[in-house]
Amino acid sequence: MLKAGFVSLGCAKNLVDTEIMLGMLVERKIELTDDPANADILIVNTCSFIESAKDESIATILQLAEYKTTGKCRGLIVAGCLSQRYQQELLDELPEVDAIIGTGAWHRITEAVDSVLAGERIMLVGQADTLYDETMPRIKTTPRYSAYVKVAEGCSNCCSYCIIPRVRGSFRSRKMESIVSEVRQLVAEGVKEINLIAQDTTSYGRDLFGAPQLTALLKELVKIEGDHWFRLLYCYPKYFSDELIDLIAQEPKICNYIDLPLQHIHDDILANMNRPDSKAEICTLLAKIRSRIPGVAIRTTFIVGFPGETQEHYDTLRQFISEQQFEHIGIFTYSQEEDTVAGVMENQIDPEIKEERYHDLMALQCQISEDINRAMEGQEVEVLVEGVNLEQSDIVFGRSYREAPDVDGQIFIENAAEIKIGTIVKVKIMQGFTYDLVAEKL
Repeated sequence: MLKAGFVSLGCAKNLVDTEIMLGMLVERKIELTDDPANADILIVNTCSFIESAKDESIATILQLAEYKTTGKCRGLIVAGCLSQRYQQELLDELPEVDAIIGTGAWHRITEAVDSVLAGERIMLVGQADTLYDETMPRIKTTPRYSAYVKVAEGCSNCCSYCIIPRVRGSFRSRKMESIVSEVRQLVAEGVKEINLIAQDTTSYGRDLFGAPQLTALLKELVKIEGDHWFRLLYCYPKYFSDELIDLIAQEPKICNYIDLPLQHIHDDILANMNRPDSKAEICTLLAKIRSRIPGVAIRTTFIVGFPGETQEHYDTLRQFISEQQFEHIGIFTYSQEEDTVAGVMENQIDPEIKEERYHDLMALQCQISEDINRAMEGQEVEVLVEGVNLEQSDIVFGRSYREAPDVDGQIFIENAAEIKIGTIVKVKIMQGFTYDLVAEKL
């Protein structure tokens, strides 16, 4: 039996594509292996969002290519955003690569495998206009109790720094009944946490119904019976409606957790980023969310060093973060990307200034996070248990509604050897630290 090895890089949205491709390979009776040295076919699903992601993708391709001489590898296939963006360059400059699959051609993975094994060197790209549905085979790579569900693909926002519309296509929503059917299947399989994702989740349905319909989708999803919760990720502020806020506040199955990418707060920078929101609108929205959703945890992301960012612009951002006291923040230094509007803007910021601003904000957020977590001491929360501490088997760890997978901290539960992974338990927070918390089972 043929064996295939797979590496998935980048975001959770890319991971869903990977899982569908894995399902298609298994359906073709191709065995999956975690050992690249034992794989006949090696596939890497790449990211090209920023420079560091491109570097990681190229390094991974070259690393896997070594198994053509040290292992059994007969073909190396490169899929994903890097393939869509640099299709011909990859074939021309990396002779180790046997096939290129763009973001609109992941459903042709078995065709690529057949061609490579037949000795052909091919490029399958085309338009980035595909969508998966609940009928497609899928091999989950996340823990059995957690899954990502992509409600839409692509993006039509055209932020000046971002390449996503070019490599992922315009925004296109999945049919509501398809999403509901997929979630129903996942819950039946024992999934406790469904993370709803898209490039702009709050825009769900605009292309299908003429107006955002995320709230309508959620109202259908929460009807599905079972002991599970929904988490909303990548919710842009423009269409974060009062109706959505009220539903999150009222519906126990929806986590009181808001992932709200803001990127900056000074109106000059927001305008140059081609972001549709103003500082005043963002502050109004945050005040609504804080006042109407009990115990809400907010995650956001910011970019420092965007072209033309003055000290005044940066100071405004820093003051805003200090005042808002976000539970979770991701800070990125601006990456000058070709084929973007911002990439050719004047007043590019010196890399040293970018790094200084990055480290300054990270230090600020560390103190904010520690203060917030210490304030959690004595509170009771439900935790989805994810694993056992390797050094102390009577300590397990997991996440509450306040922590998203992979990007936020964890809660460590003491004297809990009997708790099974994948269950939801109620705990009392005993200690709060910068990123993690310590609790005891109730």
